Amino acid sequence: MEPISRLVLAAPHSGAGKTTVALALIRALREKGLKVQAFKVGPDYVDPSHLEAASGRKVYNLDGFFLDGEGLLSLFQHGARGADLALVEGVMGLFDGKDSLGKEGSTAQVAKLLRAPVVLVVDASAMAGSIAPLAEGFRRFDPGVWVAGVFANRVASATHTALLQEALSHVGLPLLGWLPQDPALGIPERHLGLVLAGEVQPPLGALARALHLDHTAFLHVAAEAGPLPQAPPFLPESRPPQVAVAYAWDRAFRFYYPEGLELLQALGAELIPFSPLQDPALPKAQALLLGGGYPELFAEELSQNQPLLEAIRGFPGPIVAECGGYMYLSQGLWVGEGFFPMVGLVPGVARMAEHPVLGYREVEALRDNPVAPKAQAFKGHEFHYARMPPSRSPAWRRVGGQEVEGYTDGRILGSFVHLYLPARPQGARRFLAWAKEGPGSPRGS
Repeated sequence: MEPISRLVLAAPHSGAGKTTVALALIRALREKGLKVQAFKVGPDYVDPSHLEAASGRKVYNLDGFFLDGEGLLSLFQHGARGADLALVEGVMGLFDGKDSLGKEGSTAQVAKLLRAPVVLVVDASAMAGSIAPLAEGFRRFDPGVWVAGVFANRVASATHTALLQEALSHVGLPLLGWLPQDPALGIPERHLGLVLAGEVQPPLGALARALHLDHTAFLHVAAEAGPLPQAPPFLPESRPPQVAVAYAWDRAFRFYYPEGLELLQALGAELIPFSPLQDPALPKAQALLLGGGYPELFAEELSQNQPLLEAIRGFPGPIVAECGGYMYLSQGLWVGEGFFPMVGLVPGVARMAEHPVLGYREVEALRDNPVAPKAQAFKGHEFHYARMPPSRSPAWRRVGGQEVEGYTDGRILGSFVHLYLPARPQGARRFLAWAKEGPGSPRGS
């Protein structure tokens, strides 16, 4: 296949400004008439919302824990179709991942798999000459990772830029661009990271105007990425819509992997969005999907929408509720000193805690549920501050351990684990077959 111009934006550590730089680059390149496809390394839902707003294209998660090498290549080629350039925003530091050297679940793993040049985003606010040994150390650490240049963030002045550029010239790395130190260019944060796109408008125009970029050198680095082996199609051959799936989509619920939704559509799902905050009734559907989000920020509004709560209580089909959706299905949600009744299909009350639970998960089903027969394993991820009491009917047990989590009665699956369905498409098939033909369907087993 034709080579895809591509590069990876990485950093020495979290907080260096990868997302801010990515947004500035996407906006500036789009103003030059280029179609930019953005990707995000890792299981993040929040950063992709901003990248999508900037690029005007769906943003896909490239995660080496969820998918093997062939799966990652398939997803990359699926997402990059029709784009002039693929821009991959890394996660945390370049070599931060599931293990101590970043061999799995890291930006470095994805960069090696994609054979893509890496541009290191460095917070230069408190350094000048030290940028050279820093960048050189990252370049030399793993010969399989191709560090091709540097982007400086939070630069104080043109003089500061000249010092950084001169220092990097001594180790043979180009300074491809920089952004000034300006608090107005940042994106607000809260307890799960950045606020979502749509809640605040990132200063895309200001970022593009503030960006200092050597366009020719930058695009040359991206174009140096050679051809990739042709991977198999990421999605199965599309079927016509056969099953209506209502899924929660508003300010309170919007954490879904787009490739997971596309998988459901390819398998014959008609996805119908609805708002738990505003809609008085569910759309006509055979299955219900309640994704993650921020129900704790909208607890009072969710609790006051009694007609919809009643509609969900009476919904007869399979229900899958993840993280925020799991909290919404509980008997209620404590936020501060306030208690807000919720749907009540899941026993127990959700409470917000001070510290998060986060990490990759591999879980196996303790009993049949809408996506898995008993003992089948799935991969996923957790990131939440809420806590639920242990269930008498837990859904999952951690693979290799005894920890149990979630709730299922067979028809309802509630869990803090965000499942990555493309890693085991049988789960999506089971969910849709159950919705269409009932839990006894052979295709739903």
